[in-house]
Amino acid sequence: MLYFFTADEIKCEVGENMKNIISGILGLVFLIAIIGCSEDADPQFRIFNERSNKANVQIQTTGGNTININDVEAGQTTGYQSAAEGNITVTAVIQNESISPEITFFAAKDNRYTIVIRSGITPSFRVDTE
Repeated sequence: MLYFFTADEIKCEVGENMKNIISGILGLVFLIAIIGCSEDADPQFRIFNERSNKANVQIQTTGGNTININDVEAGQTTGYQSAAEGNITVTAVIQNESISPEITFFAAKDNRYTIVIRSGITPSFRVDTE
């Protein structure tokens, strides 16, 4: 069988393909613009208690907010909490301990931190970044 196409039919088919290509390119540009303009996530942190006694932890943020995480059992890792970017001061009161360790660190956007209450003779902190 032989098919014959007129010039108008060929122009119409090429025009439709061009519309699809242009639509695809515009959609891709729009998607890239949305991703590029997305906001950075606030820093997140959690507590991991390596000591044998439970601890009550107080976290003070740059904005003056305080977050209390109480009764962190030995070996427990808490869920993540969010705070504003800036200096974070962490203090712990550990059951049956006379020393309350304290640490200050800068928490940056798009980062997750694990604040470790370290085991050892003297309680202290370590901050791990993921």
